[in-house]
Amino acid sequence: MQVRITATPPGEAPEHVRQAWVGLVLPVAATASGPIAATGYGVLSGRPFGGPLRRLWNRLTGRAARHHQYPVPVDAALAILARTAPAAAAWWREHTPHLVGVGGYFGFAARVCEEVHGADRETGVVSGPVRGVRGR
Repeated sequence: MQVRITATPPGEAPEHVRQAWVGLVLPVAATASGPIAATGYGVLSGRPFGGPLRRLWNRLTGRAARHHQYPVPVDAALAILARTAPAAAAWWREHTPHLVGVGGYFGFAARVCEEVHGADRETGVVSGPVRGVRGR
């Protein structure tokens, strides 16, 4: 399954970097059949490292919240982003090196995604119908 980003995703990256995702078709983690309820952390301020006390602090201060989101592999997403917005992809690599090359996932809010079926996972080219998903 893939998702098309239909609106600027929420988050801590600069607005122009987040806007670069709009219109792209991204692969969803193979283990997800739709949006999942997961705890999300800010990519800059809410890094989930530091053990249980850090995670508790992040939840208490609002840096971590449970949302419906599509998990998208970071490295695949950045490769697709680099084709249309190399400066935005470079921003992610420079400012969030803890996410790159480690098998992690971006969590794209379900409200800014629509499911795409029939897209080529490598190129993002759509060959079939698109079904929208309401944000949760």
